[in-house]
Amino acid sequence: MRRRRRGRRLRIGWILLALLLLAGGYVIWRPAIAPEMGATRGVPFESERVERGAQLAAIGNCNICHTREGGIAYAGGRPIPTPFGTVFASNITPDPDTGIGSWTTAAFTRAMREGVSRDGRHLYPAFPYDHMTRMRQIDIDAVYAFLMTRRPAVATPPDNDLPFPFNLRPLVAFWKLLFLDKGAAQEDARRGPEWNRGAYLVEGLGHCGACHTPRNALGAEDSRRAYAGGETEGWTAPALNADSPAAVPWDAERLYRYLRHGYDDRHGMAAGPMAPVVRNLAAVPDAEVRAMSVYVAAMAGAPNAARTQAASQALARVNGDGTVRRAPDTSAGGTIYAGACAQCHGEAGRAPSSPALHLALSSALRTPRPDNIVRLIRDGVHSPDLGGEPLMPGFANVLSDAQVVALAAYLRTAFTEQPAWSDIGKSVQRARESDADKLRAQQKASLP
Repeated sequence: MRRRRRGRRLRIGWILLALLLLAGGYVIWRPAIAPEMGATRGVPFESERVERGAQLAAIGNCNICHTREGGIAYAGGRPIPTPFGTVFASNITPDPDTGIGSWTTAAFTRAMREGVSRDGRHLYPAFPYDHMTRMRQIDIDAVYAFLMTRRPAVATPPDNDLPFPFNLRPLVAFWKLLFLDKGAAQEDARRGPEWNRGAYLVEGLGHCGACHTPRNALGAEDSRRAYAGGETEGWTAPALNADSPAAVPWDAERLYRYLRHGYDDRHGMAAGPMAPVVRNLAAVPDAEVRAMSVYVAAMAGAPNAARTQAASQALARVNGDGTVRRAPDTSAGGTIYAGACAQCHGEAGRAPSSPALHLALSSALRTPRPDNIVRLIRDGVHSPDLGGEPLMPGFANVLSDAQVVALAAYLRTAFTEQPAWSDIGKSVQRARESDADKLRAQQKASLP
């Protein structure tokens, strides 16, 4: 009798295991879509559709992610660092063998909407299909037309550097089950057309939340804290909501100037990962940039009394001596500032030279972590159009790590009312390690 009960339990266990495997297979399996060589050969695309696709691709920063340093545009190979390892971007030129030249519109749409390659493989969410899924079909078709009219490039990206188990693509299917909310965006009838257009671009193709929203332990955006600030490529992407660290609250007009020209006199110059975003937006119609600005400004809302008062104090410092509690000039940080920074950013009683920002207005000095100011000191600042000399030289090869720490500490104390940072040394070390990892990945990407 006991043996019979054990046998029954064993059979039930095997049945449950089989059902579990079937359910897992259902979640994981996606059919391949047959290649179609006509996808790139002999298929005409209307010039208006291609032009619109070019503008949309610029909003989506497709060229930035899918072009390695010194490589052919859209041919892939760019290393994309993630908390789980490095993903190398794919070739999205119309080469039929190494690119997407054999992809039909249906295959391209599935990749954008569901994160599945033509051959049925699940794509890693380093490609932000969790945002692209919100695109309308007419816009997906336009981007497809643009990409299919680029110059084909024979280029295979390196294998991804992902440790076990993150190198198992089938696991991505379960990630999607938890975090991918598929479906095109819907308009909000309570809002005007400009706000709705901005929401469509920011939440979808622009995928701004991919950088500006914190992520959970599995790498998905934390929807409960949308636009509360995130991290990307060693930089802090500041909060865009009411928690923005900006000394002076953003409004739609200042956001427009920043996104269109890469500079606003109360917020400074676009730097780090934002610089290429601004470069791409230069090719986008004015109305689109204004719509995005309106939406982001509405996200933060009107500043409360405390924010308004803090902004007034910051502006008073700009019009006064520029300091809150100036550290002695004989301190290490004060001495470095006087010798390396004051000529452009100003001293007490002297305004900064244009376009250098008065540091009382610097968001980089007001973020919870010092990563951005460390990056700015080490890397410098270039104009968004990459023309001419750097607007601010980088000091990575001039200042020691200890000097970078001293200067960052001085700037925080001298130009803001924020408490002193306690982990600047860790930020400097993270920057060094990130640069070393990036260099190794770039060298791997450049190998034949």
